[in-house]
Amino acid sequence: MQAAVNALSTSSTTAQCIFIAKGTYKEQVYVQALKSALTIYGETTDTSTYTANTVTITQSKSQDDSANNDATATLRAWTTNLKVYNINLVNTRGQGSQALAVSANAGKQGYYGCQFKGYQDTILAQEGAQVYAKSYIEGATDFIFGQRATAWFDGCSIRVLAASVGYITANGRDSSSNPSYYVINKSTIAAASGNTVNAGAYYLGRPWRNYARVVFQSSSMTNVINSAGWKIWNTGDERTDQVTFGEYANTGDGASGTRASFSKKLSAAVGITTVLGSDYKDWVDTTYLS
Repeated sequence: MQAAVNALSTSSTTAQCIFIAKGTYKEQVYVQALKSALTIYGETTDTSTYTANTVTITQSKSQDDSANNDATATLRAWTTNLKVYNINLVNTRGQGSQALAVSANAGKQGYYGCQFKGYQDTILAQEGAQVYAKSYIEGATDFIFGQRATAWFDGCSIRVLAASVGYITANGRDSSSNPSYYVINKSTIAAASGNTVNAGAYYLGRPWRNYARVVFQSSSMTNVINSAGWKIWNTGDERTDQVTFGEYANTGDGASGTRASFSKKLSAAVGITTVLGSDYKDWVDTTYLS
């Protein structure tokens, strides 16, 4: 897979693509900044879902052996105008260290019918406008995180692993001028297959920085979600004074209960243009949106 990426032109402005044949690729893939759009397709019999994916890229780097979060990622995506279809991105490191499946470090990136599997810090949504649609996202600790991206998660299956306590999101917005915003729209939250998760073990998020901004809307949640919904960062280092943690029209056992005082119920859903901008149809594959 890296050999295919290395064969791309870094100077051409003509759109490029890579098609990946069925198989498991045991490697880390780095996509540097290109001047062109890039589309990466994984072989599948059903492009509309992740369930028929036949391409897996997997490795096990973590911050035990790497310099930073980005350096651990199975896919290090540093180019704009990127579309990724029907690929399973897996980091098998497991519990104990940050270990990413994807490091999304540029804007106008879209992931469609993909699977992201990790334990801690599975998806780094770091820079620019990004969309994750009809995809599977798995983890236990802060497994959707990042600092500056505006990311829209649409029709995703969010699945949590066995853990005594877990957090789905850890948004790192650090000021009122930081654009970062995560919206999880029309998605489902439940225990991952084969995992026994106690009721209330998981929180929708905690603030990596104290201006964290995350909304879950029109999504279904099983009782794996704690009745408080949201959690402080750590005792004595709460980071909740400026957070925006919101919910709208969620359903299921995990959507009920007395929520944390620093969160709020919204009176309307957040619009996609608020997160991705008014020009989102220019780069998003809207056929994957709910």
